Amino acid sequence: MTNSQLPEFPESYWRRSVNLPTFPKLQESMKVDVGIVGGGITGITAAYLLGKQNLNVALFEAGEILDGTTGYTTAKVTAQHGLIYDEIIQNSGIEKASLYYQAATEAKQFIKETIDQLQIECDYQREDAYLYTNTESYINKLENEKKAYDQLKINSELTENIPLNIPMKSALIMKDQAQFHPLKYLKELTEECQKLGVQFFEQTMVEDLEYNKQPTIITSDGPRVTCNYVISASHFPFYDKQSFFFARMYPERAYVTAIKSNKKFPGGMYINAESPTRSIRSTSINGEDLWLISGENHKTGQGESTITHYNELKEFAKQHIGIDELVYRWSAQDLTTLDKVPYIGPIKEDEDTVLVATGFRKWGMTNGTIAAKILSDHILEKDNPYKALYSPSRIEANPAVKEFSKINADVAKHMIKGKLDFKKNDIDELSADDATVTRINGKRTGVYKDKNKELHMVDTTCTHMKCEVDWNSGERTWDCPCHGSRFSYTGDVVEGPATEPLAKVENEM
Repeated sequence: MTNSQLPEFPESYWRRSVNLPTFPKLQESMKVDVGIVGGGITGITAAYLLGKQNLNVALFEAGEILDGTTGYTTAKVTAQHGLIYDEIIQNSGIEKASLYYQAATEAKQFIKETIDQLQIECDYQREDAYLYTNTESYINKLENEKKAYDQLKINSELTENIPLNIPMKSALIMKDQAQFHPLKYLKELTEECQKLGVQFFEQTMVEDLEYNKQPTIITSDGPRVTCNYVISASHFPFYDKQSFFFARMYPERAYVTAIKSNKKFPGGMYINAESPTRSIRSTSINGEDLWLISGENHKTGQGESTITHYNELKEFAKQHIGIDELVYRWSAQDLTTLDKVPYIGPIKEDEDTVLVATGFRKWGMTNGTIAAKILSDHILEKDNPYKALYSPSRIEANPAVKEFSKINADVAKHMIKGKLDFKKNDIDELSADDATVTRINGKRTGVYKDKNKELHMVDTTCTHMKCEVDWNSGERTWDCPCHGSRFSYTGDVVEGPATEPLAKVENEM
């Protein structure tokens, strides 16, 4: 008997299958060589690299380490990042496309070498990566991408046959890529960091930076951390300093369903070129194949009910793979820059002690790893060949100007729409585990009724730039459609750029 019901609550298999260490909250001010904000792959890898050089390093995480994007990834360790190389060549030239490929390949090699050196058991497997299409109009795009691969001397093949029995017309293979269990890997790296003297602090919200002779991290509860260097590896930079990252990137959510099937997984890692996205890989759970079916990308806070996206992935799996059991579901959020190349380096050219890594476009295993290498090289005053390519201060290619206008027009549209959009629902008629947006005392208010029928009421005005949040039924969060901030149903910050919670509204009924 099959069980294809969606799990009631989202939960990441990666997080569920590993017992991670816990760390204290920062209680008093301190001074370090390097303060790292963000406990994902970039922050932990940078801490490891810098700790090995005997620097005094402290890492600060607002919640728990590896509970951000890294804990909810699909964990492909690959240089195949969708349709990207032909685009970079057309917009920026072959030299930059070659550097991008070399950076991703170096990151992949670093991960494998680290696994071997530290003897980490993390289900690392070499796999070919397949970029496929089932749409006639994308066949030509795959052919152009193959030409870009050939120019860059990437080991590849264009084919009409793949091991996976799903609808497709053409596929581009990038040979000798990899996949792994990201948290098994990063748990060991965290423990190695501790041996090197790196200090970790959880439940420590960083809300600002004071920049005098040395940058000083300011936490929401008072303690301050004076540093020689600060790395912002917190998904969305917590410190902007007029770099306007919120206007130079857009946030997207994607969804994952993890299923057991009576079909054996044939190997390989797969992603289609068109929308809606369908990404497929496997991992092992108790000796069985666990198929990870992901995709359904959309801008955060925009579009239909998010539970619909899980159902679409479930239907795809039922139709083309077969479901014995739907074991897990979860979602992730990541940021895309104007030219699709991450921002990695000094936040401003004249402030080279404050460093940032963001905009990984859902390819965080390689982008996050090379970011740690670029930033640690900067701190150690080593040359890095990728510095200019990823510089946050780089001049954008011409097509990015159009994208900039499009993003900001979209923000303006949702800013205005949100102020006017609300329902006149009777809160008393609200079902348990459901939410609505209404007005209370003239104020746009989000109301969630939990399973015990207790009401949780928040002001829906995002504390970042005053857009209006909307309800995300799939994750039970309030999401901002402008810049991607997310809040729990009680109003607490789940994801930035917001650092302050939503204001609570008193229930006077």
